[in-house]
This record gives sequence, C-alpha cells and structure tokens, in this order.
Amino acid sequence: MFRCKACGAFNRVREPRPPGSPECGRCHSALDVTGAPQEVDGEGLDRAVLGSPVPVLLDLWAPWCAPCRAASPIVEAVGRAQAGRLLVLKLNTEQHPHAASTLRVQGIPTFVVFAGGREVARRSGVMPRAELERWVMTSVAQGGANATA
Repeated sequence: MFRCKACGAFNRVREPRPPGSPECGRCHSALDVTGAPQEVDGEGLDRAVLGSPVPVLLDLWAPWCAPCRAASPIVEAVGRAQAGRLLVLKLNTEQHPHAASTLRVQGIPTFVVFAGGREVARRSGVMPRAELERWVMTSVAQGGANATA
C-alpha cells in the first residue's frame, strides 16, 4: 500500500509492478512507490494513521536538531526497504508545534509506531538502521507490548 503525497489516499499496487508509473486512483497524480518518507502536518498525520492499512513509522524532528539530521538517512533507508509494507511519515515539530504537543513529544528525534490506528510503540534517540527496523517490526508484531520501549 502506498500513500499519495498529493491527496493522502491509499493505493494498492500489485507485485510485480506493471510497466510505467503508477498513479493515484483518486486524484491521478503520480504515485511514489519508493517508500521514501513523506512530510505531514498534524491533520495529515491523523488522517494517515487512522486510514493506513499498513503500520506507520512517524519521525518527529526539527531542522536545527543534529541528531534528527543524522537519523534522517536511516529513517529513509528503512522506509525504502519496507516500501508498501510500512508507511514512513515525518513531522517537523518546529513547523507544527501543536501536533507535537498533542503527541506529548518531549525530545527529538522521537519515533512513534502506529498500527491499526493507534500508537503501539515510542522511542527517542538515533539508532542504527538494523535496530530501528527490528524495533519497528517487533513493535508491530507484538501489538503494543513495546509501548514504552
């Protein structure tokens, strides 16, 4: 499943992918199937989390935060490796402080995993790619047993 950056609709893309570029079934915009993280605001985050048929990894960050900048390529690599199986979203806490406050973010980078429309795990700080990927997949599989990990 892939989220359209233009309208936020979720689109199923079959494997193997047909030739050419897939487009959104709702708005007909080109559909990014790379798995690259997508920027969201608070409203877009709520819609994505509640409507996503796949788990969501949220990266809460700010441009002035050096650890956030260090985590960015790691988060992108996880998103690309899990394309279609995991939706990776990024929320800039400086541009969207109300959304960060609603999520009770106390430090950045903070990573939150959502599954089935609810938060199942949260963790702060940079981690290596293998550890981040393992934490996300374990959190989803355990259905929230790692909610405070």
